[in-house]
Amino acid sequence: MEEVLTWFKGKESVSFEPGEVLIAEGDRDGKLFVLIDGEIEVIRRDTRVTHVDEPGSIFGEMAVLLDMPASATVQALSPARCFVVDDAYGFLEDHPEVALHLASLLARRLYYTTSYLVDLQQQAAGKREDLDLVDKILGTLFQKPEAAGRAKKSRRKA
Repeated sequence: MEEVLTWFKGKESVSFEPGEVLIAEGDRDGKLFVLIDGEIEVIRRDTRVTHVDEPGSIFGEMAVLLDMPASATVQALSPARCFVVDDAYGFLEDHPEVALHLASLLARRLYYTTSYLVDLQQQAAGKREDLDLVDKILGTLFQKPEAAGRAKKSRRKA
């Protein structure tokens, strides 16, 4: 990801303090952010989606490419520096190597999201015993002590 930083050499960096919002969910500012250093978190509907600290990570691309409001809030967890591209769409038109990098990144996210969705659907249909095992273990952990004891005895008989 650090090679991404080379595409932004010469651009001015912007510093953010912990708690400062780079992108607010619902905003339509058309900016692209590239993390130089620091820690960032992504929050959607009051749920933390991810924590990012890898230099070269890009934020705001979905809203720019889909011409829609930001789907999540991005805020600094620590002091952070980013390159900020005000006219992100124009920048991507002028820098096809960055656009291709973003296409690859988004395709990878789509692949993993689709795989995750299939796993969830298979679990819901009872086709994935390996995923059902997690539910069984958690269920056992939260059983009353006497119920857990009965479960152990019935397994020994089997």
